[in-house]
Amino acid sequence: MRRRHLLGSLLLAPVLTACFASEGSEGSQGGDPGGDAGDGSRLRVALAFPPAENLSPYGADATLLSRLGVTEGLTALDANGAAAPALAQSWRRENDRTWLFTLREATFQDGSEVTPAAVAAALTHATEAKPAPAALSGVTLTVEARSAAVRITTTNPDPVLPLRLSSPGLAVLSPKAYQDGADPVGTATGPFELTKVNGATSAALDRFDDYWGGRAQASGIDARFIADGTARANAVRTGQVDIAEAIPVAQAATLDKATLEETATTRTTSLQLNTRSGPFRDPKLRAAAREAVDSSAVVKGVFEGYADPGAGIYGPAVTWAEGKRVQPTGRASAAKPHRTAVTVATYDNRPELPEVAQVLQQQLQKAGFKVTLEVREYSRLESDALAGKFDAFIGARNSLVDTGDPVGVLASDYTCGGGYNLARLCDEKADRAVAEADAVADTGERQDAAMRAEAAILGTDAVVPLAHQGIIVGVATDVRGVLLDPYERTLVGAGTRR
Repeated sequence: MRRRHLLGSLLLAPVLTACFASEGSEGSQGGDPGGDAGDGSRLRVALAFPPAENLSPYGADATLLSRLGVTEGLTALDANGAAAPALAQSWRRENDRTWLFTLREATFQDGSEVTPAAVAAALTHATEAKPAPAALSGVTLTVEARSAAVRITTTNPDPVLPLRLSSPGLAVLSPKAYQDGADPVGTATGPFELTKVNGATSAALDRFDDYWGGRAQASGIDARFIADGTARANAVRTGQVDIAEAIPVAQAATLDKATLEETATTRTTSLQLNTRSGPFRDPKLRAAAREAVDSSAVVKGVFEGYADPGAGIYGPAVTWAEGKRVQPTGRASAAKPHRTAVTVATYDNRPELPEVAQVLQQQLQKAGFKVTLEVREYSRLESDALAGKFDAFIGARNSLVDTGDPVGVLASDYTCGGGYNLARLCDEKADRAVAEADAVADTGERQDAAMRAEAAILGTDAVVPLAHQGIIVGVATDVRGVLLDPYERTLVGAGTRR
C-alpha cells in the first residue's frame, strides 16, 4: 500500500486518553472545537451508503450516524484500538461479570439530561432489538441505574465489555427516541443533531450547541447519499461537496492530489460462500473455489496498489496478526466443478466490488464453474444475502468496526448464532474455537486464541479473503479536522470545519 498508517496492539484495559472521536484528537487536526467557532460554515458531505434501515442504530445504519457525529456510546476507540471515554468518563470491573461505568455530565439533543436511568433504558432497548446489534452477538447483559453510574452485568464473563460498548450499534439515545422503535432524530448526544431525513437521498444536521465536548466549529452538515462512486468523485472535483467518502481507486488519479486523504483500514474484501444451501454446501466445491481465486490479480488489477493480498480475516492494519497467524488445517480436497452453476452477488456502493466480481467470475469460470453475477445497491441486497438467496457474496467488511475486539467479528459473521453470517456457516469446530477465544481476558492470549479461531473458520473454506483495503476520502483543500480512522467509525466531528 502506498501510504500505510498501521495499528498497534489492541489494548483490552480501559485507557483514559483521547480517541478518534475526542476533542483532543480533533483539536490536533483543526484547532480547539470548544473555542470561538462563530457561526461556522455548513459542511457538505457525500456518503456512499444510503440508509438501509430508516437510520436505526441497531444495524448497518449505525456507522452512518457515528460518521456524521450524531450518536455516541458509553465508550469510543482510541488510536490503538483501546476503549476510551465517551459518555462514560471512567469505569472499573467489580468482578468477572460486572462492570460499573461512571457517567459524565451530558445532555441529549432534546434537552433532557443523560441520566443513569436513561442510559440503562437505552442499552436495555438495544438488548431487546431484533435482530440484535452485531456487538451483542452471543452476549446477554443487564443494565442497572446507580448514582451517577450504570452497572452492567453479563451472563458470562466478558473481559472486553468496554470495547463492546464502543460499538456504533450501542449508541445511547434519549427516552423520547424509543416511543416508536429507536429514532435518532433529535435524540442523540453527539456534536451534530439530525433535523431532517429525506429518505435515502439526503439528510440535514445542525450543530448541537450543548454538546458536552464543546461547540462544533461547523454550523451544520448537509449530507447526501450518493451510491455511485464516480458521482462522488465528480462532486469533489466540481466543488459540490467538501468531503466525499470511499473515492474509487479508478477515480483517484482524476482528482487533485491535494484533495485526497488515504489511510489503511481493518477492512477486508472477501468472497463468502453459502455453506447451508446450493452448490457450496459441498466443502469440496468450496475448496475448488478457493483454489481458483488469485487475490494478487484482484489487488493489482482492481485496487491499483491501494490494498494488500488477502491473508486472512485480519489484514496488515492489525499489526499483531501476522506474527500470530495459524495456518488452517483439515481442509477438504477440491472437486472438479463440472460446469456447476453458481450465482455471485455484490453491491456497487463500493465501485471496486463489481470489478472484483468480474475478475472472480473469470477465475471461477476458468476453473470450471458457470458463474452468474448479481449486482445491486447494498440496501437492496443485504436481506437477500443474509437469507442465503445467493451462492456466494463479495463484500468489504471492517473486521473491527463492531466492537474493536478481534473476536467480535468472528462471533457475528461465522458462528451458528451470528447476526451477520453471510456464509451461513454453522461449524462445531469453528464455534468452539470462537467461544474459547471469547473467554480469554489477557490481551496477548486473546489475540492468540482469535488467530486459532480464524484458522478454524478459514479451514471450512466458507470465506476466501481477497484484499485488505485502504480507503481514499476526497477532502476540499479548505477543510480541516476530518476524522479518518482504521475502523471507519468517524468522519466528521466537533473540530471539522471549512
